[in-house]
Amino acid sequence: MQPTDNYAVASKRLSSNDSLDDFPTPPWATRALLEHVILPQMVAGQVCWEPAANRGYMERALKDYFAEVIASDVVDYYGFGDRVIIDFLGHQTNPQSTIQWIITNPPFNKAQQFIEKAQGIATNGVAMLVRTSFLESVMRYNTLFMHNAPDVVAQFSERVPMVKGRCDPKASTATSYAWMVWYGGPREANHKTILMWIPPCRKQLERPGDYT
Repeated sequence: MQPTDNYAVASKRLSSNDSLDDFPTPPWATRALLEHVILPQMVAGQVCWEPAANRGYMERALKDYFAEVIASDVVDYYGFGDRVIIDFLGHQTNPQSTIQWIITNPPFNKAQQFIEKAQGIATNGVAMLVRTSFLESVMRYNTLFMHNAPDVVAQFSERVPMVKGRCDPKASTATSYAWMVWYGGPREANHKTILMWIPPCRKQLERPGDYT
C-alpha cells in the first residue's frame, strides 16, 4: 500500500525545523508497547500508520511487528527514511482505506488532537506515547478523559531518555512517559481505564544499530 494512494496530502506547515517538537523515540520504548502492552499476536498481519515519524526510530521498531508500516510527518527530517510528507491534522482521509493501528509520539501541544483524529481512522486501536503529566489538567479531563478515557495507561517504570534533535543512548531525562492505548469499537458509558506498569526492559529490548 502506498500512503499517497489512500491519503490526500495537505499543505505543509510553514515552520522551521527549530520550531518542531523534535524528540526522537528510542526504538526500545516502542518495542515495550508491543511486548508488554498490546502483545505481538494482536497486531500480526496488520497495517500501522506512524504519522509523526520524525527520523524513523519508532517506524524501525514497528516494522518488526506489523505487516506494513506507513510513516509520515509534516516535514522530511533531513531525508531520514522513506518519508511521506503529510500534515496529519490537516489532511482528509480516504474512507476506503484500511489502517488497523495508529501508533506515534505526538507533539505534546497537539497530542489530544492527534488522539481524536487517529480514533476516527484506525479500526483496531490507537497508541500514543505521552509525558505522564499529560494525564493531569482539568481541561483535558473535561474535553477528553471524562468521555473518552483510554483503555490502558501503561507507565514506564524506568525513564525513557528523549532529547531534542537526536536519539542518544547516553542521554538522561527527568521526564517520565507512559503509553496510552485506545482499542477500537464502541465505548460504554462507565468505561474504566486499566493502569499498568511497563517493567524495566531497556536492556532486553535494545538492538544493535538502534541509534544509528
